[in-house]
Amino acid sequence: MKIYDYKDLTQQEIEELCSRKVEDDTLVYSRVQSIISTVKSDGDSALLSYAAQFDKVKLSSLFIGKDELIQLAKQIPKEVKNAIDVAYQNIYKFHEAQLKTEGKIETMPGVNCWREARAIEKVGLYIPGGTAVLPSTFLMLGIPAKIAGCKEIVVCSPPQSDGKINMYIAYVSTLLNIEKVYLVGGAQAIGAMAFGTKTIPKVDKIFGPGNRYVTEAKKLVQNTVAIDMPAGPSEVLVVADETANPAFVAADLLAQAEHGIDSQAVLVTTSKKISGEVISAIEKQLLDLPRKNIAQKAIENSYIVYTENLNEAMEFSNTYAPEHLILATENFEPLISLIRNAGSVFLGNLTPESAGDYASGTNHTLPTSGFAKAFSGVSIDTFLKKITFQHLSAEGLQNIGNTVEVLAEAEGLQAHKNAISIRLNLIK
Repeated sequence: MKIYDYKDLTQQEIEELCSRKVEDDTLVYSRVQSIISTVKSDGDSALLSYAAQFDKVKLSSLFIGKDELIQLAKQIPKEVKNAIDVAYQNIYKFHEAQLKTEGKIETMPGVNCWREARAIEKVGLYIPGGTAVLPSTFLMLGIPAKIAGCKEIVVCSPPQSDGKINMYIAYVSTLLNIEKVYLVGGAQAIGAMAFGTKTIPKVDKIFGPGNRYVTEAKKLVQNTVAIDMPAGPSEVLVVADETANPAFVAADLLAQAEHGIDSQAVLVTTSKKISGEVISAIEKQLLDLPRKNIAQKAIENSYIVYTENLNEAMEFSNTYAPEHLILATENFEPLISLIRNAGSVFLGNLTPESAGDYASGTNHTLPTSGFAKAFSGVSIDTFLKKITFQHLSAEGLQNIGNTVEVLAEAEGLQAHKNAISIRLNLIK
């Protein structure tokens, strides 16, 4: 891991350090643009072709139906089934509490305004399945979609080498009562849900994390369909002081690094002693990881920043705007108010990111690449629209009428004024 001293960095260097751009961004854009265009024009045939090209599998069907999903789900080991059940319950409980009914507000006598929530009718869920199959993401997206009341949930996930899906994803589909799982991955899945094909329905909004190709695809279809957020390669930033446990910090950094070679794990620390111990612990823990080659490459592209105090550490964190922020310190309470930009925060030495990734209840579909400066993670609200309502009584019309007439006339919109005036004349 490269090491930087915060006091020696210019603001421009800090901005560059916090940038997630890589050299072949232009190449990714052109490839994704071609894939999206081909899916839009060729539909199912393009999806079958891309499955053969990218997933190395010849599909006879682009989806797995409910009966087969149930059969695949029966293969799940009891221990994993029980773990998924616990995670399901915690995630459901946390998200269900987000459902709120807003009251009516009388802004002036006789003028009542309020909002009501309506579920987005057709949603598309992208469940990654590249170097790692992620049933946890299915839970994180499917549960709030169900609670929100979305009428149609379209699920896309890359096929395995046998042309099926993982039994864990199949089991989650049964918990969520999903009718079909479409065997499509990558940018082509995003294109299929955005424009629709003969087999895959067009949706109103697309959800789900993915690699750079998936993220670029979501950006490209935004003029056609809504998206939850730009979500690319995963990342973590750990703020650690002398009270941190180096082995814990190393484990957290590696947990992020094993997602993919383009994942980023950043340590911001006030202690050079801790950083040295973390590096040693990383080297030791790497040896036992099944995905050590992936984690090693990600760590090589990651770095450490020394700061003189925790205030500086938090300033760097806010500039970076991490997807996951871990405060590895015993005295984390004073730092909470300093957090301006982060997707999800993990407080103290006993709160690993893994807890939120799987089962604490919070959602792990979060903004990456600095988008935590403007986006929130997935929640019930992400699957809802808020519609405003207003009702004027005769008293309300009389109270607000002159205000609207004056403003409409000031803007030169006579018809707007007339819409008030004609009613006022009738009730006088």
